[in-house]
Amino acid sequence: MASSWTALNTILEGVKKFPPLRALYKLPWVPSVYHYCLAFIGALIYRFPSKKLKVIGVTGTKGKTTTLEFINAGLEMAGRKTALLSSVRIKVDKDSKPNLLGNTQPGRFFAQYFMREAVKKGCEVALLEIGSEGVVRHRHRFIDFDVAAFVNIHPEHIESHGSFEKYREAKLKFFRYVRRSAKRNKKFFVNQDDKNADLFIRAAGREEVVLAVKTEIPLRMSGEFNRENAGLAEAILHSLGVADQIIERAFREFNGVPGRMEYVQREPFAVVVDYAHTPDSLEAVYKSLQPQGGKLICVLGSAGGGRDKWKRPKMGNIASQYCAKIILTDEDPFDEDPAQILEEIKAGIPDEQTQRLEIILDRRQAIQRAVSLAKNRDVVIVTGKGSEPYIRISGGEKIPWSDVGVAKEVLGYTDPKP
Repeated sequence: MASSWTALNTILEGVKKFPPLRALYKLPWVPSVYHYCLAFIGALIYRFPSKKLKVIGVTGTKGKTTTLEFINAGLEMAGRKTALLSSVRIKVDKDSKPNLLGNTQPGRFFAQYFMREAVKKGCEVALLEIGSEGVVRHRHRFIDFDVAAFVNIHPEHIESHGSFEKYREAKLKFFRYVRRSAKRNKKFFVNQDDKNADLFIRAAGREEVVLAVKTEIPLRMSGEFNRENAGLAEAILHSLGVADQIIERAFREFNGVPGRMEYVQREPFAVVVDYAHTPDSLEAVYKSLQPQGGKLICVLGSAGGGRDKWKRPKMGNIASQYCAKIILTDEDPFDEDPAQILEEIKAGIPDEQTQRLEIILDRRQAIQRAVSLAKNRDVVIVTGKGSEPYIRISGGEKIPWSDVGVAKEVLGYTDPKP
C-alpha cells in the first residue's frame, strides 16, 4: 500500500511549504477550508470508494481500537473480507502493517486511498477509527458510512479543542454527519453505560439506535472496559448477520490488541503493558489489575508538547491511590522538559505518600527497576505507550521504542540489544 498516496502526499507537502501559501494558512478560517478541500479532492481522486463498501466508524475516547479488532475478528471468523484502519495497524484483507503515520485518523487523502485498496482486493467491510481531531480536520467527510458507533467519552485533548464540551462536540458531529449519509439502513450503536449516551442517541436523530451492553462471552482480555468494548462489537456483528456461535468463538479466541492490557508475563509475577494515557483509563486499568496477595508496581509518565497538562497531577493522584510503588518516567516529552513533566505528575501525589515514589527519567531503566522490585503475585503495569513504536522528543525527533520489547528484554526473554 504506498506508491500513489505517497506521491500525492509528497506533492501536497511541497505545495504547502511555498511561502505565500504558508502565510495564508495562518489565517483562522483557512485550515478548515484547506482540510475540507483535501477531503473532497481525495474522494474525487480515488472515485468515492466508500460507496462500494460497508463502512463502520467507531468513535470515543478509549477502546476504539479494541472494539474495531473485536468486530474484525468476528467478521473474519465468518469468512468475510475486511479492511481496518486504526491507530495500531492498517489492514487490507490479509495485508496488515503497523500504523506508523502517527495519527489515529490519517489525513492527506489516506482514508480514501485505503478504501480504494480495499475495493480492489474485494473487501466487503471497512472499519475506521474516528478521532476528534480528525473530525475537526474533516477527515470523515465524503465517506459514506453505514454504521456509527460510540464507545465512551472522557476528558482528553482539552488544550487542542479548547474545552471538554468542544471535544465532545467533535464526536457528536461525527454522528450527525453519518445521519446524513447517502447509505440506506444506517444504524447507530451506543454504549448505554456511558453517562453521555443520551447526547449521542439524540445526535442520531430519527435513525435506528442500538444500545449496547457488556458482553457475557468469556474473554482472554481482562478489564470491565473490555467487556464494554466487546459488547459494542457484538451488537454490530449481530446487525451484520454474524451468527451467535461464530461471535462467541471469535471472542473466545481473540488474544487482544498489542499494547492494550498485554501480558508480557503472568507468573511468578505479572508484567502488563497498556496504552492508558488519560486519568479515567489509568484508573480503570489499575482497578482491573489489583493483585490478590501481591502489590501493584506502576510505571507511568505523561505526554508533553503542551498537551493536556491538566491531567498530570490527576494521574499522579490516581497512582497514589492504587500503586504500592510508583515509578515516574519519560513518555513523549516532545519539546517540553521531561523532568518538569514528571514534577507536575508528582504534584498530585500526597506528600505523605512520596516515600513510595521513584523518578527515573530513562524509561528502560524505569521498567528494569520495576521488574527488579516485583515478587511472587505482584503486578508490574507499564502505561502510556502501549504499542507505540517511538518516543517523541524535541525537534520532531523520534526514538524507536517498544514497551513490550524492553519488558521482554529485562525479563530475559530476548537477547539484549547491542
